Amino acid sequence: MQLHYRELGQGTPLLILHGLFGTSDNWQTLAKRWAEAGHRVIVADLRNHGRSPHAPEHTYELMSADLLELFNTLQLQDVTLLGHSMGGKVAMRFALDHPEYLARLIVLDIAPGFSDMRHQDEVIAGLRAVNLGSLQSRQQADEALAQHIPQPGVRQFLLKNLYRREDNSFAWRQNLDALTMHIADIGAEITSAQPFLKQALFIRGGHSDYITAEDKLYSIPALFPNSQVETVPNAGHWVHAEAPDQVFELVQAFMG
Repeated sequence: MQLHYRELGQGTPLLILHGLFGTSDNWQTLAKRWAEAGHRVIVADLRNHGRSPHAPEHTYELMSADLLELFNTLQLQDVTLLGHSMGGKVAMRFALDHPEYLARLIVLDIAPGFSDMRHQDEVIAGLRAVNLGSLQSRQQADEALAQHIPQPGVRQFLLKNLYRREDNSFAWRQNLDALTMHIADIGAEITSAQPFLKQALFIRGGHSDYITAEDKLYSIPALFPNSQVETVPNAGHWVHAEAPDQVFELVQAFMG
């Protein structure tokens, strides 16, 4: 699958992957900063998200294969690969499958282990509550989401996926049916017989429990023995949105 991507700047390559229900748009501000700092920044939409194609299947093996196609299309080598949440698991899967393409790996607020994904139940219920057929405005969509999602910031993040088609009707950019069907696959554990031996940086939000003390001691070093875990104290799971300056500096320092 040929993924949609945006490209900024010139220099050492940095490829960024968003999380579940996100898009490449979520990373534009930080991508511009890294481009201005001397990097060739590529921000991709994963399958079933943003402007990339929709497909009925959604697994980490397939998303790793999609990413390999993008690497080959752009003739990328010695890349710093950065992923957040679901995108972080795609990045881990790709690093373990194709280490020869990477210089280093950066993962934001996700560990390799299994997640039951129950924390997404209300998000999915909120998205399902938006009746696209009768929707007249973004305000109506926000009101429908609010029945299940009280946090305004989460609702605004999700509403970035809402757009008007040429006939003026509303649609979601993400493939909600496929993502709902494969929510267990999105929570799947990342495993490998061989570890990724190059440098890896895991950045966790201090208010998030997606990377636990046990992950720092066991699951992360088992697959990424040359890794470090940095905590951004006053941030949650969306650490790059809540603490962009700290994430910018941590990535800059890690890339040398």
